[in-house]
Amino acid sequence: MHKIILDCDPGHDDAVAILLAAGNPSIELLGVTTVGGNHTLDKVTHNARQVLTIAGLDDVPLRAGATRPLLRPVVTAESIHGDSGMEVHGFDLPDPRVEVGEGHAVDFIIETVMSREPGEVTLVPTGPLTNIALAARLEPRIVERVREVVLMGGAYGTGNWSASAEFNITVDPEAAQIVFREDWPVTMVGLDLTHQALATPEVEARFVALGTEVGDFVVALFGAFRQNYRDAQGFTDPPVHDPCAVAYLIDPAVVQTVRVPVDVEIHGGLTTGRTVADFRAPAPAGCHTQVATKLDAPRFWDLVADAAATLGVARG
Repeated sequence: MHKIILDCDPGHDDAVAILLAAGNPSIELLGVTTVGGNHTLDKVTHNARQVLTIAGLDDVPLRAGATRPLLRPVVTAESIHGDSGMEVHGFDLPDPRVEVGEGHAVDFIIETVMSREPGEVTLVPTGPLTNIALAARLEPRIVERVREVVLMGGAYGTGNWSASAEFNITVDPEAAQIVFREDWPVTMVGLDLTHQALATPEVEARFVALGTEVGDFVVALFGAFRQNYRDAQGFTDPPVHDPCAVAYLIDPAVVQTVRVPVDVEIHGGLTTGRTVADFRAPAPAGCHTQVATKLDAPRFWDLVADAAATLGVARG
């Protein structure tokens, strides 16, 4: 079983990542931490409370983290995620029951890692990497104790926030550079992989057929995400990025990876936030980074649908 902290900025696809982590028996969700990204910290934290409420996860610790990048101005993705950060169509989001715990997300990450055996905790960031970088700087000992970092972010091909760079990395490239350069195992689940995780009408129909509140919530997420992605980036069906990182932990065969050195550009006029993956030769000895390349999409959607079914309660 993988014991994870999910560091996120919900966000439509972050919501699906939470549901997948909560509904799969291979994952123990030690906590959810939030970071400003898809929208401001207050909004994404409120959204996390709503998702945890829908999933019935009243006992999962929730902590709010960094409000802004390490050095740069706040940037949000309203064109994709709407004014609330998690716009939905045809679904009434509940008043959240889940409360935000006291203390900062970074302190929660440090305390959780340090209180458990080395190699026990995996960090799964699906937003900007500000919290993770701060944790590594405030308590460097966590680096050797974390089992691995599996992050959704980056691209070795085409970006989405710019021609070169993906949103999560571009928003706080200095934090991303810290995370990639630390000596812990890092798996980058980037756009090259996640653009294969498309919420097609056939996929959506599987969640409609569940006949549950969780299923209806996922359908509502997909509906809003589809319209926003179509308007903003021309996608027919939206890519559902963040649960791909969780799926890799559940079943590594769902996500093919290649071990290569990766670093982050922080100075380029046209390339700031670029995750530079060096495929020129076999990875050198001791290379601690790898990138995801190919998704088994049917198996991936099986995992997500099964998790939603596990969490679901029939409409009443």
